[in-house]
Amino acid sequence: MERIAGRMLGLGTETAFEVLARAKKLEATGRDIVHLEIGEPDFDTPSNIVEAACKALRDGYTHYGPSSGLPPARQAIAEYFSRDRGVQVGPENVVITPGAKPILFYSILALVNPGDEVIYPDPGFPIYQSVISFFGAKPVPLPLKEERDFCFDLADLEARITPKTRMIIFNSPHNPCGSMLSKDDLRGIAELAEKHDLWVLADEIYSKSTYEDPFESITQFPGMLDRTVVVDGFSKTYAMTGWRMGFGIVPKDAEPHFSRLMVNSNSCTSSFSQIAGIEALNGPQDEVKAMVAEFRRRRDFIVDGLNAIDGVSCRKPKGAFYVFPNVKALGMKSQELQDHLLENAGVASLAGTSFGPEGEGYLRFSYANSLANIEKALERIAESLQEVRR
Repeated sequence: MERIAGRMLGLGTETAFEVLARAKKLEATGRDIVHLEIGEPDFDTPSNIVEAACKALRDGYTHYGPSSGLPPARQAIAEYFSRDRGVQVGPENVVITPGAKPILFYSILALVNPGDEVIYPDPGFPIYQSVISFFGAKPVPLPLKEERDFCFDLADLEARITPKTRMIIFNSPHNPCGSMLSKDDLRGIAELAEKHDLWVLADEIYSKSTYEDPFESITQFPGMLDRTVVVDGFSKTYAMTGWRMGFGIVPKDAEPHFSRLMVNSNSCTSSFSQIAGIEALNGPQDEVKAMVAEFRRRRDFIVDGLNAIDGVSCRKPKGAFYVFPNVKALGMKSQELQDHLLENAGVASLAGTSFGPEGEGYLRFSYANSLANIEKALERIAESLQEVRR
């Protein structure tokens, strides 16, 4: 008898955590490692949010709550989303989860049948493909090409739609490429979803991490609130990764099904964290703006630095906090280069193939680290690659 269920063979992982573990082992031996692999803001959670959580604990928010979230928290999220996206949603559209990933799981579980096809971006967040496959659906990759600033062509998208297509997944701002979909891009997706009666899973977790261009949501188009699940949360915007606070904006008729999945998996999200989340949304936003301004400075610095290295070229991302430089001219596979930089230069990065086959020839660096550390990493990368070319 096989001890482990066969379905586990199809469940992938998030390579960032694997590389982080390898980097930590090297650090334990005395090596100095610059961490550019993990997508986590290096800032502390704003103090007003921490204080709100401490007060909530003292006030007794230490018990179970409703599976979809505490009513005041759902109301606060609905009001935030309505004013931020310019569309009207109510608390009945909100499901609060411990982190944003459960919404990805629940969307496939509740809305996609085994054998259905789901279109997702390649390169893209690896959990998309992993979850699609795990639940018996067919993942259909949609290439993101550098010559299109890592955005897809609507004709390519439509060509991949078949009678079996059930859902389209996209992420804007995008991990790992930092690209953003335009309003026209989103309008085109909305029209295709309406034409072919498809669900849309819009991963908007980086909606507040944008630079020159304003963020656009597909929910602005008529009818899309009824066929879209929006993934969002507090981790990236408010430096709350360890708090595990995410949420989905879901159609009203889908909410009971998402709530039942919460009952069967997590019961509920921690109550005191939800009270802190209310403060995050309604309290001062100065620290959020300062974080984004600092990310922009780091973005400009790392892009300029990478482009100054022979054999490396890097486009300037429009959002999130990642760069996705082209390293094809170096003549090394992405995985080989990732390992080389970690072992020989003390710089932790991710191979582009961690995000799909289309990522071959690229690396992902997170610039959620200090300018001093980014400068150190760039110096080490340049020196290490120079030795490789000798």
